[in-house]
Amino acid sequence: MSATPETTDTAETVETAVRVRPRRTRGAGLGLLAWLAGVLFFLPIAWMALTSFHSEEDAATNPPSFGAALTLDGYREFFGTGGGASPWPSLINSTVASLTSTLCVLILALPAAYALSIRPVRKWTDVLFFFLSTKMLPVVAGLLPIYLFAKNTDLLDNIWLLVVLYTSMNLPIAVWMMQSFLSEVPVAIIEAARVDGARLPTVLTRVVAPIALPGIAATALICFIFSWNELLFARVLTGVVAETAPVFLTGFITSQGLFLAKVCAASLVISLPVLAAGFAAQDKLVQGLSLGAVK
Repeated sequence: MSATPETTDTAETVETAVRVRPRRTRGAGLGLLAWLAGVLFFLPIAWMALTSFHSEEDAATNPPSFGAALTLDGYREFFGTGGGASPWPSLINSTVASLTSTLCVLILALPAAYALSIRPVRKWTDVLFFFLSTKMLPVVAGLLPIYLFAKNTDLLDNIWLLVVLYTSMNLPIAVWMMQSFLSEVPVAIIEAARVDGARLPTVLTRVVAPIALPGIAATALICFIFSWNELLFARVLTGVVAETAPVFLTGFITSQGLFLAKVCAASLVISLPVLAAGFAAQDKLVQGLSLGAVK
């Protein structure tokens, strides 16, 4: 007895439904796992924010007191309203060092990545590996030579020394990232611009940069975060004039007394520029980091 068209269609529908149901279940499980991971990553920040609004006595209790009274004493201590040092010079130093070094990195990394991707040089993979190998050197291994150089050239406690250091530290990873981003730029568009008489600076600024803007934004954000969070060089090479925000934060940690609420308040305030930059550029960051993922 042969199957009717209606029976065949019903069987195909049932088979499709059986095939789709596990996919939906798998997708729901992955979504739940992603939410769980997001909550786990957010809990330390939420804990830090809650602790920053407690008094030092309540912040130091064990187990923690969730229902303790809220206060702004930690933020008053951080902003120096109680007679302490003002954080604004340190925040301004961190902003200048991070933004200036990030801008210098982008200016230097864009033509280098262009040469290694769109107009590749001989053995360009060896060049990229050399760039990345410079990040394998422990930072502390170069601390003493840099300190002696800064001392002999009167560059200690100078914010522009940090700008040069942050630029050199972030340049290798920026070239590595932007090389993969620029390799996605269609070569035909660049050749058309060159046929129209565009020179290299025009090609980079008006053709390559707009197309690779998500990748450039992702690279800039990562370089800014690395520069803003850097502590070791800033701690050793600066004093009062060029003190950065992370160095200012360490001043709240003492061997005597309670300081947990003040440290949490200072950490939250110092983290806000990075969080704000990441939130503002999150769409560009996702687009940039996903470039080159699928060939």
